[in-house]
Amino acid sequence: MSKLVSAAEAASRIADGAVVSVSSSSGLGCPDAVLRAIGARFDAEGHPRDLTTLHPIAAGDMYGIKGVDHIAKDGLLTRILAGSYPSGPSSLEMPEIWKMVVENRVAAYNVPSGIMFDMNRDAGARRPGVLTQVGLDTFADPIREGCAMNDRAAEQPIVHRTEFAGETWLHFPNIIPNVAIIRATTADEHGNLTYEHEGAYLGGMEQAITAKNHGGLVIAQVKRVTARGSLRPHDVHVPGHLVDLIVVDPDQRQTTETDYDPAISGQIMRPWDSFALADHGVEKVIARRAAMELKRGQTANLGFGISAMVPRILLEAGHPEAVTWAIEQGAVGGMPLTGFAFGCASNADAYMPSPQQFTYFQGGGFDLSFLSFLEVDVQGNVNVSKLGKKPYLTAGCGGFVDITANAPEIVFSGFFEAGADLDLTEDGLRVRKPGKFTKMVEAVEHVTFSGQRALSRGQKVLYVTERCVMQLTDKGLVATEIIPGIEAQRDIVQASQGRVQVAENAVTMPKALLSQGAMGLDL
Repeated sequence: MSKLVSAAEAASRIADGAVVSVSSSSGLGCPDAVLRAIGARFDAEGHPRDLTTLHPIAAGDMYGIKGVDHIAKDGLLTRILAGSYPSGPSSLEMPEIWKMVVENRVAAYNVPSGIMFDMNRDAGARRPGVLTQVGLDTFADPIREGCAMNDRAAEQPIVHRTEFAGETWLHFPNIIPNVAIIRATTADEHGNLTYEHEGAYLGGMEQAITAKNHGGLVIAQVKRVTARGSLRPHDVHVPGHLVDLIVVDPDQRQTTETDYDPAISGQIMRPWDSFALADHGVEKVIARRAAMELKRGQTANLGFGISAMVPRILLEAGHPEAVTWAIEQGAVGGMPLTGFAFGCASNADAYMPSPQQFTYFQGGGFDLSFLSFLEVDVQGNVNVSKLGKKPYLTAGCGGFVDITANAPEIVFSGFFEAGADLDLTEDGLRVRKPGKFTKMVEAVEHVTFSGQRALSRGQKVLYVTERCVMQLTDKGLVATEIIPGIEAQRDIVQASQGRVQVAENAVTMPKALLSQGAMGLDL
């Protein structure tokens, strides 16, 4: 019997009350046609109802690939666990899934992406759930929110603290998916899947195994179908015996606003001079100082925001291959991309499946991580996962918690104040008008990173801003380096309402950071 079906037929096979695992990373690898068909079936028939959906990384975006918004409907979706959610600027309308979350119409959880991959793995192997120290003392810990995003979720806890072998752990009991919706490029008639046009392997194999091990249904959305036996076995990433249904969408996009770029999937290699350098400005100054933490031969992780500019700093300095970059979607090496293509890389050395990449991150095998912040408090805690006034401006935690748990060194980058009027010249940076508010707060709204836990574990933590570099010490945040032109007492101590102190031996940062030309970074 043929496995090839329409998206509508695939949607009709999903039962009420199903637990559905979805492989995606925003627009990258999103099985949008199948999700759209599920929403359309519900609109027409009122089924399937009461779904729980599991998204290790966000499904869909706010720029044309609706993803989870297709199924963000009362009665259809009753519970959602996601590492991240669609996000974008306040100028765009709030996504439907976020409306459901903030209006308490769905039990919603933000679970660190790596833990979500672990949950899938342990459910597939019939182990008793995930036991981990990732997330301790953060919002994922039940002493805080326990991953809950609203009251409905708080009423249904998904994580508990437990003692084991003399240590404190978080235990996430199994949530067993009986449907997996994954995506690839090509399927043969038996359902063998290859990923030649994809920019990442987002855990589809593991999700398929877990669903099949529990007698469930696996739906694969692909771009095209070929004859059985025509795929090279070494190229098959999900074997056909794990796939029940194949849905063809010839128009599926590679990622957000990109139909297909062969450099993203490693089919061509771009000349290094084809990549745009970072535009000159304050953000570039911050990224330059962050890049100074690197040494040749290191492996470094990257997050979204200012941190994503750091590879371009090395490119400008003539060292594009001096450091191996590793990003959570799985690319290793090459040039991580920015903007809508964030999460992809060109000229990569390899593409690791996301679950294995997170195992690497959680164990702290890399040298350092470059991440951004929304706000920092006097304990050194960082929030990137919650903005109560504008919730969909952040995607949630994603892999942030997994990455920071055991990273030897973490460099957080961001602005000291929001909306300050800054004057940048090659001689210095001056604050012409203070910002609306400081990002150095008394207590962060959401603890995505625990400063005190990092301090107790001996992790090196830096906070790089346009005004200064701060170190986390047992006395709080201390500015140890100051940008030329900044008045330390006014622009740092007073601007932070005394929450940041200046070290007696604080140094002035080199003016090369401010240069419009290459700064002369040497690794």
